[in-house]
Formats: sequence, C-alpha cells, structure tokens
Amino acid sequence: MIDPAARLRDAGLRPTRQRVALADLLFAKGDRHLTAEELHEEAVFAGVGCSLATVYNTLHQFTDAGLLRVLSLETAKTYFDTNISDHHHFVVDGSTEVFDVPDGSITVGNLPVPPEGMEISHVDVVIRLRPKR
Repeated sequence: MIDPAARLRDAGLRPTRQRVALADLLFAKGDRHLTAEELHEEAVFAGVGCSLATVYNTLHQFTDAGLLRVLSLETAKTYFDTNISDHHHFVVDGSTEVFDVPDGSITVGNLPVPPEGMEISHVDVVIRLRPKR
C-alpha cells in the first residue's frame, strides 16, 4: 500500500493531518464505494477529529486531484469510488450496496460521434439489481 501522505503529495495535495487520516481510511481497504456520511462515520469511530463538511470538502479535493471518481448513480446520495479506472457498476435498489461489474463483462459499442470540439471521457453503465421474487 502506498503511504497516504506520499499519495497526496504525488497528486499535488498538501498532506495535512486530516487529509492523511481520511486518505488512510479511504484507501487502506482496497477498492470501495462510499458516501461522505459513511467516511465521516468511519473517521469518528477511528478517532479522527473532523466535521462532515471537512469530509465533503476533502472528498471533492481528492476527486479534483484524480484520486477518486464520483459515481452518477441517480440515488439520493453521492458515492465516491476509490477505483478510478473505467469500469461499470451494479447498484442494489433500495440499499446502499454498489459493486463493480467484473472487467470484460460489458462491451460498449456504437457510441455517437461527440459534438465538434468534444471527446468522450468515459462511459458509465449502471445495472440496477433487486432480490429475486
């Protein structure tokens, strides 16, 4: 695992105490999807003194620096993904569960030509799941 302070410096961010502590919580468990509220709860449990607003600000700073990806899941909450590679997601309706679709499971083709001066940055496929009836 990369040292959190080094990861922040490599991304052009100053490794403040709170940023390092939040980065450690975020990245120590591998790839994951979580909300600001979930990270704040983990921080409180771990004894990291920070407000929910600080967690939100830090997550957005990490996203702007390329360390996280914001997921567009059309849910009431914003999810942040520590896996910044191009990949797709399963979302369980009515819950907070989000899973990565295994690599190579989906082929996206026949994309439209983008408007002049634009390029496609990535394509998000979200597959909604529910328990079998």
